[in-house]
Amino acid sequence: MPSSHPLADTTRAKARQIRRHAIDMVYRAKQGHPGGDMSVTDILSVLYFGVLRLDPANPNDPRRDRFVLSKGHCTGALYATLAEKGFFPVEQLQTYMQPLSRLNGHPNRNYTPGVETNTGPLGHGMPVAVGIAIAGQIDKADFRTFVVVGDGELQEGSNWEAAMTAGHRKLANLTLIIDRNGLQQGARTEDTAALDPLADKWRAFGWEVVEIDGHDHDALLTVLAAPIAGRTRPLCVIARTHKGQGVSYMRDQVSWHHGVPNQAQYELALQEIG
Repeated sequence: MPSSHPLADTTRAKARQIRRHAIDMVYRAKQGHPGGDMSVTDILSVLYFGVLRLDPANPNDPRRDRFVLSKGHCTGALYATLAEKGFFPVEQLQTYMQPLSRLNGHPNRNYTPGVETNTGPLGHGMPVAVGIAIAGQIDKADFRTFVVVGDGELQEGSNWEAAMTAGHRKLANLTLIIDRNGLQQGARTEDTAALDPLADKWRAFGWEVVEIDGHDHDALLTVLAAPIAGRTRPLCVIARTHKGQGVSYMRDQVSWHHGVPNQAQYELALQEIG
């Protein structure tokens, strides 16, 4: 089916490369979160190669759009995206989680160019993103703030305090993307602490809500790249995804929240990703 968005072919090709890097990084490091890396890759590819206004040569440009990966354990996908964007050499991905590497298991802005804020403890990124958006609103700045959270992460109460604040302040410059793969560490989200009806919850907090296929690049680009002129509320994008997307034996398998592929699985993953 032909792409309807002019950047979709580019972002899909980048997503394929990001997935290959992320699998290789986890395989080399013998640790990581490959299932979540695979589910969030298409979202990251669309943001960095089709939406965000930023300059790798000037990562602290005050005019830049801000991006926060609240599900900070998925650094395989994040670092691969930053490297492909040019924030640091792709070759440095081979140092992932090695001693003295700046590519830690959780992102740290003090070490890694392109990382907006330190994340990892779940429930922290969303409040930080709301604070950034409030600062932009006060300054009447034209940068946008984007934050990606995992669906299991929404069981942390700090997210809902932030959601209430964002809705109250009508932060039209804020976009939240929920990586809704339905799985968290050890179980399905709905078996742990049910989130549905998720869209209704966000609307009740004063947010505009859109639900899309989180692996459909045309849909992601259409929603995330849309201008915010005329918007009066923060936007929540519920992106329906699959844990382990792109790798058959990982797809929708909770065991791959953590997990390291053996050599045969590693080779199969690269073959399937293409």
